[in-house]
Amino acid sequence: MDSSRSLECVLSMQGGEDDVSYAKNSYGPAAALASSKPMLTSAINSIKLTEGGSSHIIKIADLGCAVGDNTFSTVDTVVEVLRRRLTVIDGKSDQPELEFEVFFSDLPSNDFNTLFRSFEEKVNGSSHKYFAAGVPGSFYGRLFPKGELHVVVTTSALQWLSQVTGKVMEKGSKTWNKGRAWIQGAEGEVVEAYAEQSDKDLVQFLKCRKEEIVEGGVLFMLMGGRPSGLVSQVSDHDSSLRHLFTIFMDQAWQDLVDEGLIEEEKRDGFNIPVYLRSTEEIAAAIDGCGGFKIEKMEVLKIADPMNAKQQELKDPETYGRAMSTSVQAGLKPMVEAYLGPDLTRKLFKQYAVRAAANREFLKENSFYYMIAVSATRV
Repeated sequence: MDSSRSLECVLSMQGGEDDVSYAKNSYGPAAALASSKPMLTSAINSIKLTEGGSSHIIKIADLGCAVGDNTFSTVDTVVEVLRRRLTVIDGKSDQPELEFEVFFSDLPSNDFNTLFRSFEEKVNGSSHKYFAAGVPGSFYGRLFPKGELHVVVTTSALQWLSQVTGKVMEKGSKTWNKGRAWIQGAEGEVVEAYAEQSDKDLVQFLKCRKEEIVEGGVLFMLMGGRPSGLVSQVSDHDSSLRHLFTIFMDQAWQDLVDEGLIEEEKRDGFNIPVYLRSTEEIAAAIDGCGGFKIEKMEVLKIADPMNAKQQELKDPETYGRAMSTSVQAGLKPMVEAYLGPDLTRKLFKQYAVRAAANREFLKENSFYYMIAVSATRV
């Protein structure tokens, strides 16, 4: 948990297709994708392919692809728009048929087996056919040869950092994130330590993409973030309360300590490697890296999909279990690697209990922010 190498081995969304899988609980990312689709479509329509390989073989990469319908939905949009646009431009009968090669990339811990088992049914059974390959590895490093890619998309992934900075686990220091699993509500020094790691990571991500994307190609990023001027990681009290990483997560960990199941030191050694960047932080990283021109940056205010569950699940206990299922989809592999299966089950059971105890959930709606950025490789 305290190094980028160890984190790469355990950081993934919950695989498979059961009730706690990411594939069945990625409503939030799906809502963000739907909101950002017009911007993605516009970005692809404006692509300027001037260099880098044959214009009839278009190479697309989805970085941090995870698993499930969202993965295919993103790529389908890119392929559909490009096919339509380039066919119009190059639509001569003597031209070779336009072909697409798509690289699905994520950490080796991602469930590529489930992803590709569904590939034939979801992709090649539709009109959006393309050749596909899996590329395991961190997008904070190089993944492809120079000047190889025409379009790179990454959705709901860049808020995950390459590592938890060691500063937040230095016992007794100002940056020690004692008693918290995440940084919401932490001291300013703790948040700044996360921000420093976030800046390094985003610049490194951009430097790698600058090498891999052809001139005129498109980089489209959709990540958890916050608008200009918002200091807090989450938007308001209600969002803070419902945010998967905040109050109930801390309470559940404390329950394990209070019951004598783990020591405080064990609790304090777990930090969730997520940072929600501001628009200014993203713009500064892009400007500092060079090689990209920001075409558009937009803050998307997304209604929490759990709002809809309020009518469906009026019983607090049922709602609490639904909340726990949702958080397991994103965190269970990392928690289980740290605690083991038995304590992990206990932790998420306590999370459900804590969520069920706060009945305000059934009355208040909340939202969160995503930031969409389209940039051209110059």
